[in-house]
Amino acid sequence: MEKPSRYLANSSTALEQLRGLIHQHESTPGTPLPTERELAENLGVGRREVRRALDVLEEEGRIWRKQGKGTFIGPAAPVSPLALQGLVQQTNMLEVMEARLQIEPSLARLAALRASPENLALMQRMLERIDNVNPDDPDLNELWDSAFHRAIAEAAGNRLMLGLFDTLDAVRREPAWHHLRELARTPAKVDRYNDHHHRIMIAIRQRQPHEAATAMREHLLDLQHALIQAIHLEDDTP
Repeated sequence: MEKPSRYLANSSTALEQLRGLIHQHESTPGTPLPTERELAENLGVGRREVRRALDVLEEEGRIWRKQGKGTFIGPAAPVSPLALQGLVQQTNMLEVMEARLQIEPSLARLAALRASPENLALMQRMLERIDNVNPDDPDLNELWDSAFHRAIAEAAGNRLMLGLFDTLDAVRREPAWHHLRELARTPAKVDRYNDHHHRIMIAIRQRQPHEAATAMREHLLDLQHALIQAIHLEDDTP
């Protein structure tokens, strides 16, 4: 697995690589993971980023930890993303947003129809994590934001669409676009995005598929607008 540079790598890239590692051992639950120090060295990220990524995987039930013993792969492994080779070089953030606008409102609609009590509890935990993130910590905010959206995708109950979501999310988190994503996540904008997340969650919990899809679409359109502004700002920078 090619290691990203430490300059570009963050918690999201660590999470993506850990998902791949877990997928390799999906047939042998209980397999121990390397130590945080070893993972940091192997993945080319800091130990803080590794710990944050492991927190997400633990919430999702992909891993479990036993004090003094280590971290182990759980009974369920994530869907393996489709091949990403060449996709990043052939696309851009605006195309990514167009794709998200086609897929994620439908996932929110299906989640409102199909989410199990366990799915709802996971989404609520992700939402609480987001609420507790300092707005000035874009890395951690992006990490739990992405985890919340993935919990919705999983609740939709369509494995193929979940695979498409994972592929799209992996492309979206391309490290080279990290600066643009940060420009689109000012503290004021993060507060607005969090309000959107609560609206989406309410609609899913209340089994309102149309409202869930609408709230997700409005959320993504707002983010798309912020990214367009960030791109223009980037283009105007000497």
